[in-house]
Amino acid sequence: MKSLIFLLPVALAACVEHELDVSAEAGGALFQQNCAACHGVDARGAGVTGRELFNLPPDLTTLAADNNGVFPRDYVMGVIDGFDRGDHFSAAMPEFGAGDMGPTVIVERDGLGTPVPARLLALTEWLETVQE
Repeated sequence: MKSLIFLLPVALAACVEHELDVSAEAGGALFQQNCAACHGVDARGAGVTGRELFNLPPDLTTLAADNNGVFPRDYVMGVIDGFDRGDHFSAAMPEFGAGDMGPTVIVERDGLGTPVPARLLALTEWLETVQE
């Protein structure tokens, strides 16, 4: 029984570490699974489903260019989550924060830690890599 108790934290750590992948690569896989149908595999807004919508989804590769060359990380996370959306957003864009976005990681800024869903952070990391 002692060996089982000793192995349990190791097994849990391995599971948590795997689930909390916030890399751009993990975000790219999430984008392909959840966003590419509308925004296109290249994030330019011409996905198979997106072309059928009344308004085409936006080109997500120009977010930084549209923001004076700075990637608007907090805004992007707020839009994906559903927290920061204006009236101009299409109802076709799901509010991913309304569902289970999975485990969180602590993101520290200016000495303050904020819990952010790991998948949301990974997706945002990937979107930042595709900026033109």
